[in-house]
Amino acid sequence: MKALVYKSTGSWYILKDESGKIWNGRTKGVLKLEDITSTNPIAVGDFVECEVESEDNATAIISEIQHRHNYINRQSPRHKAQHHIVAANLDQSMLVATLKEPKTSQGFIDRFLVASEMYHVPAIIGFNKSDLYKAKDIDKYEQWKRMYETAGYKVLLVSAEKNEGLDDLKELLTNKTTLVSGHSGVGKSSLLNVIMPGMNRKTQDVSGWSGKGQHTTTFAEMFDMPGGGKIIDTPGMREFGLVDIEKQEVSHYFPEMRDRLNGCQFNNCLHFNEPGCAIKEAVRSGEIHEDRYVSYINIMESIEDKSY
Repeated sequence: MKALVYKSTGSWYILKDESGKIWNGRTKGVLKLEDITSTNPIAVGDFVECEVESEDNATAIISEIQHRHNYINRQSPRHKAQHHIVAANLDQSMLVATLKEPKTSQGFIDRFLVASEMYHVPAIIGFNKSDLYKAKDIDKYEQWKRMYETAGYKVLLVSAEKNEGLDDLKELLTNKTTLVSGHSGVGKSSLLNVIMPGMNRKTQDVSGWSGKGQHTTTFAEMFDMPGGGKIIDTPGMREFGLVDIEKQEVSHYFPEMRDRLNGCQFNNCLHFNEPGCAIKEAVRSGEIHEDRYVSYINIMESIEDKSY
């Protein structure tokens, strides 16, 4: 039997087979995973082969994970030396960000975008809570919108509270499998509840969040969208730790840098102090936003001192 993983609870998995029937799945023994080592062997979005254990109890044994065409991973919050696969087999990712209550840092946004680029997952940035923004916040949004759109990303301004900008967002999500992520408190659950009525995601995670117990879970859950498509919802993240990345690769995951790398005098240019650097020249001329270059430097330094 072939099935799709909709949810993981650590040892049990919620599966949906090709007929639409829901199963409780578990593994027996160690699964071979193409040399991938992570804290979670099976991720939401995985296609798996399984055998029926009990028809009456709708339980199944997962025997094999089919080839992933992509996945996104991050540093495991509990085991800093290991990584955690957030979700697999994605068409795109969306980061829900906010400019206030709470403010999403550009560093967090850029790390999420780098992780998406690493695994060839197109990314969208949705700025939520537009109903709270004053004139200076709208100015900041317009600046970031220009910066990220110049780099090649889709950027939207939405309000779950006022139901603004959601038609455009729904259009981007329809008939796609989308990973949705963001800090705790950015209104991600409220946004998904509006997009998918009846989903009833908890929206009070931030007020009761203590960093302990169930709210620290890093497992995702998938939902079917009305009209087609799937949303993979992830719990709120405090940080997005990059894994399996070398300094030489980082500039390849900034699209506006990637397009100019052949212009550098040296093949191994890291875009710090090397002469004939096309990236630094593009920053000086304004073709690459200075704030994006600062993010690049910060990521490079975090790799160097192993604090990422």
